[in-house]
Amino acid sequence: MRRLRDWLVLNARAAMGRGYVRIMGSMREPSWILSDTILPILGMLAYVYIYRGLGAPRVYETFAVLGGLMLAYWISVLWSMAAQFYWEKQMGNLEFYFTAPCSRFSILTGMAVGGMIWASTRAMVGFALGIFVLHVPMDFTRAPQALLVFLLTLAALYALGMWLSSLFLLWGREVWHLANAFQEPVYLASGLYFPVRALGPYAFLAFAVLPLSLGLDAMRQLLLGPSAHPFLSVRLEIALLAVSLALFVAIAATSWRVMEERSKREGRLTLRWQ
Repeated sequence: MRRLRDWLVLNARAAMGRGYVRIMGSMREPSWILSDTILPILGMLAYVYIYRGLGAPRVYETFAVLGGLMLAYWISVLWSMAAQFYWEKQMGNLEFYFTAPCSRFSILTGMAVGGMIWASTRAMVGFALGIFVLHVPMDFTRAPQALLVFLLTLAALYALGMWLSSLFLLWGREVWHLANAFQEPVYLASGLYFPVRALGPYAFLAFAVLPLSLGLDAMRQLLLGPSAHPFLSVRLEIALLAVSLALFVAIAATSWRVMEERSKREGRLTLRWQ
């Protein structure tokens, strides 16, 4: 029992230490705060004003605001989770992670929590802008349920990032191109700025792969009601999100073990430009 307690304390400290570095590191350079919050919001504003210029129903403006909010977390998952261990290898820090007595998952958990907090600064600015400045329509009577869906979506999304981090570590220097390849198609497949139902039968593929699609559709239903043009019911989407979370965590654990052993055999853990 004492050994288990010591192991849990060790991994909790490792997660807290890795999360602290990410949170404090993002605040040390004021210019980063500007570039990570204000500038990306311009893309969201562009969609809002396009819908206004076309005279579209105002509910589409809410689609753009919620999509911009979740986009911040997808960028965090892609560049600060999936690609992070590759950058650590380039800086010579990867050996410390793999020789540390803690679990690799505790480090990934700290990265995920720190990434969520970092991305939340950008997301909250965009959300506040949409509510208090743009006055996009939202019904907050079911806000607690929407918040729970939001947290479940983030958990599933960062679990996906844990899995991708093992793959990106194995792929080596192609990681930059892979991250870019994973970035743009998701904007379409997840329905960030439009109802995912507009994709037709291809929407099933997006729902099967991306927790982002499920979470966005469920949150839109809870905050907009029938005008959200839902694809599936909220209960079914919540169930699918829970399944996605469990599945991605299991796949990530297996993938990390396999990829770590394979990377050691092929010499890809310590060679910088591999």
